[in-house]
Amino acid sequence: MIKNIALGAFLLFSSFFFAQNTAMSGAEAKAFVTKISSETKEIKTLQADFIQTKKMDFLDKSIVTYGKMSLKTPNMLSWKYTKPYQYSIVFKDNKIFINDQGKKSSVDAKSKTFEKINKLIVGSSNGQMFNDPEFSVTYLKNANFNIAKFTPKSAQLLKYIKQIELIFPKGQSTVSQVNMTEASGDTTNIVFKNTKINAPIAASEFSL
Repeated sequence: MIKNIALGAFLLFSSFFFAQNTAMSGAEAKAFVTKISSETKEIKTLQADFIQTKKMDFLDKSIVTYGKMSLKTPNMLSWKYTKPYQYSIVFKDNKIFINDQGKKSSVDAKSKTFEKINKLIVGSSNGQMFNDPEFSVTYLKNANFNIAKFTPKSAQLLKYIKQIELIFPKGQSTVSQVNMTEASGDTTNIVFKNTKINAPIAASEFSL
């Protein structure tokens, strides 16, 4: 469960695309990265509601969950599922804090896969994800979206994640969707809505 939540989290921010994706030119990719990196430097907090859809080979139906994401730079992230069950995970101080319907626990995240996932999610709010040495990045575009596709470089991370896509609506600097394919072939898609930038976040959002 912890792995699924963490991977889902790192999916930070759906429907599949029917529009034709084409590769950005080198100049387009450079301009895109520069724009996102510059604009997201001003983001101190980010909040959004989300709908997560997980498709698994051994299940006939997708698993759909609802919740709220809260992020505060430089490294605090809260991922709270509210429907159809209550499950919270908080990344803070190099630890993962978990509240599974009242059962609380913590995991040391330093130098582990979870820490890398947390780093990429936080990086999506400040533009630093494009510089993460753990991933190679390719840039795509279609009529409505710009897409950054991340492929893990390390064998360790490839055991869990095959590919992650961060989707940016044209003209926006924050992620609206995240699509992830796990090593098993299972997919997780997250759509963010009601996004708030730099609105105050109560400290209790990062406490369990």
